[in-house]
Amino acid sequence: MEPVIEVVSVTRQFRHLTAVDQVSFAVPEGACFGLLGPNGAGKTTTIEIMEGIQRPTQGHVLYFGRAMQARQLYQDIGIQFQHTALQDHLTVRDTLRLFASLYQRCMPMDDLLGLCSLHEFADRDTRTLSGGQRQRLLLALALVNDPHIVFLDEPTSGLDPQARQHFWSLIESIRARGKTIIMTTHYMEEAQQLCDDIAIMDRGRIIARGAPDALLAEHFSGAMVRLDDAVVPESLLARYGGQRQDSHLRFQTTEVESLIAELIRQGVPLGHLEVQPPNLNDLFLQLTGYALRA
Repeated sequence: MEPVIEVVSVTRQFRHLTAVDQVSFAVPEGACFGLLGPNGAGKTTTIEIMEGIQRPTQGHVLYFGRAMQARQLYQDIGIQFQHTALQDHLTVRDTLRLFASLYQRCMPMDDLLGLCSLHEFADRDTRTLSGGQRQRLLLALALVNDPHIVFLDEPTSGLDPQARQHFWSLIESIRARGKTIIMTTHYMEEAQQLCDDIAIMDRGRIIARGAPDALLAEHFSGAMVRLDDAVVPESLLARYGGQRQDSHLRFQTTEVESLIAELIRQGVPLGHLEVQPPNLNDLFLQLTGYALRA
């Protein structure tokens, strides 16, 4: 498929700091693309260059194969920032009308309220909204101009698990309308649930790229076994691919039953034992040596 947006050899330097270093990737129309990485990896700078907020030191960004002017760009994209200040003393409906007045093309109000599950709160002062309700309003503001591309910057940061699950269903509804979604997140479960394609950044460069399941299959076999840290012979760690991480032991192995039997024989306490498939956090740890977290 032809890419809807393409980042071509983008570099961004701040004096002696290279925040983004020769980054290139393309996102096909209708995909959900995730840009992952720890704070300082360069993902926010990359996203802001794609949004037209920052200019690259080198390289360029193409939309549908061409460079777009800022005025047209902002008519065609929607952005949900991680932190957005809202005008006081306005209702949800009034806030949406205010933002809609800034665009040439707008989504019908009833469609917007329904898509983001805001009908129940449409006439409520925005200052009284809960965290989840406020995030749904911010999502609606990103969609008010019926954009081709929607940028979501840490969209569920600070939400409780129930509100996060609800927000995921809203994003799936947006995808069903053919929108292209580009998001950053620190939640690995979120990326695996929503994204067709991900790029993992570290120190300004992309260090892995592909579909989540394909990346995990490429780098792992077997299961991950986790338990509380304990005295374990180094020979056992080496045999079963064991590592110490914070206060836990982590094994990557295809011999789960044999490993557990050996741990029992060695008298290792099996507190909080977990056997799970590898996840994106495991991948990031393997690639960089530290866990992907905020």
